[in-house]
Amino acid sequence: MDGQADTEPGAGQQLRPHRQRAEDESRLWQGGQVRNTLHLVSAVAQWILLLACLIYLGVHFLRPSKTQSDKVLWTYIRYTGRSSRGAAVNLSAESGPIRIRNGSILVPCDGLYLVSLNSSVYLEKEEEDWLNLTLQGTNSVLWEQMVQSNNSRVNFTAVLYLFEQDSITLWTSSNASISDLSLSLVLVAENKY
Repeated sequence: MDGQADTEPGAGQQLRPHRQRAEDESRLWQGGQVRNTLHLVSAVAQWILLLACLIYLGVHFLRPSKTQSDKVLWTYIRYTGRSSRGAAVNLSAESGPIRIRNGSILVPCDGLYLVSLNSSVYLEKEEEDWLNLTLQGTNSVLWEQMVQSNNSRVNFTAVLYLFEQDSITLWTSSNASISDLSLSLVLVAENKY
């Protein structure tokens, strides 16, 4: 009996460390399981956010963009007709978003503008041998050219700084016939300050 008593306490002591080890392994396994679950949830959340960002960017880039003519302010004028001494040529826009009022081009904002004017000018009276063609802003003359012979071709291209609420008007100093006049005004660089 002594032998049995000796083996039982030893066997019980050996079972305790096995139980303890099994419980520790169970806790570690459960902790690892929780950690793995957290990693899985985190990865799924990251993928959902990435997908949402890609959808947002895709929708932004698939939206129809504005055409180039909507982004750039410009006007194009064609005119053929008579001009009277001391009167403005009655311009009207053929196309472009810049407005024209009472034959004058209204400058929509401060900035650099490309101005191009091409035309043929015919003096109407034989006694008149010259004509001043003037492109005038609200407060100053932007360009002036003297036409000295009948059937003269006028070409003018320049970059001018124009101010908001200025108006540009074309004047003649004598009666004349103007044919194939084309006048373009394009905003090159807007002054945003």
